[in-house]
Amino acid sequence: MKNLKNIALCTLLASNLLANSISKEDLGKALFFDVNLSKNRTQSCATCHNPEAGFVDDRDNGINKMASLGDDLKSLGDRQAPTASYAKFSPKFHFDEKKALYKGGQFWDGRETSLEGQAGGPPLNPIEMGMPDKKSVVDRLKENSFYVDSFKSMFGNDIFEDNEKAYKAMTEVIASFEKTDEFSPFDSKYDRYLRGEYDLTPLEDLGMSIFFSNNNNSCATCHVLKGEGKEGETFTNYEFHNIGVPVNKELRDKNGVKEKDLGLLANTNVKDKNQIGKYKTPTLRNVAVTSPYMHNGVFKDLRTVVEFYDKYNNKERVLNPETKEPWDEPEHKDTISLKELKANAQNDRKVDALVAFMKLLTDKRYEYLLEKKER
Repeated sequence: MKNLKNIALCTLLASNLLANSISKEDLGKALFFDVNLSKNRTQSCATCHNPEAGFVDDRDNGINKMASLGDDLKSLGDRQAPTASYAKFSPKFHFDEKKALYKGGQFWDGRETSLEGQAGGPPLNPIEMGMPDKKSVVDRLKENSFYVDSFKSMFGNDIFEDNEKAYKAMTEVIASFEKTDEFSPFDSKYDRYLRGEYDLTPLEDLGMSIFFSNNNNSCATCHVLKGEGKEGETFTNYEFHNIGVPVNKELRDKNGVKEKDLGLLANTNVKDKNQIGKYKTPTLRNVAVTSPYMHNGVFKDLRTVVEFYDKYNNKERVLNPETKEPWDEPEHKDTISLKELKANAQNDRKVDALVAFMKLLTDKRYEYLLEKKER
């Protein structure tokens, strides 16, 4: 039913736009919802980045949403699809000479420099949309007269004479849509609080104080870019770190992956073995409605994540609250960012406060999802 809904939306959007001037953003929206860009015509960008669910894959996929199911309806990835919301703010992938670390890019390992590069990845990934090559994708575009006319109008009448150029144009158009305010409205309760339109509860106020305090905890070390009280905060500094995430055994049992995830070292632009097991710090925007958590979806609950961080500084945090067993060993031990993780131990009330604060970062359109979770 979801695919039929996407097709209908794409068709309706296209027909409406034909009577009006077409923009790259509008064309990108049509492409974002078009399942015909996948091999078996079952999957669109929106399938794994659902606008109704914080731009993540909210399908169960037989593994409690821990990774995405491919267009062939059997292939399972080994990482969770990161949210596409606020992704436009990630800087291009680069090495920060001053801090001596990598920053930016797209995907968990930053392997694509830009949103355009990211948009071009899934259609050609054999365990995602599964198209064999760029020509095959361009041929699908050419099946649609609306696309043909629009691309020619934007990029010239000869755009389809070169498959490389046509494919690049497609990624540019999709990225244009992803750069619109629909993906980054900055209208959460936190944003409204900054504008004087929302009053914090005592627990939320405590959580905000703890979150931004470098003395109290390590949240601000990696999840603050501009600073407390600054509008337009994306709640990530786009750095790569190893925080000691364990293997998701449940997922690995289903997808059959045996080898370790190399993290940043899987990025072909990175040769330094000290980068193994590091992943890009994700935005905390909409984090309360985009579970499960970590790059491999190993934790189901946001409170578990806070307790996981706290275990590095709190000797009482010996058990994973979801399994009631000791925390599993990290997949990569040697490169854990222990300096960045150093903080004061948090009691249960402070953990609750941090969770309450992170719920404030939910875009207004998704606040009803929080209410559903709390029922």
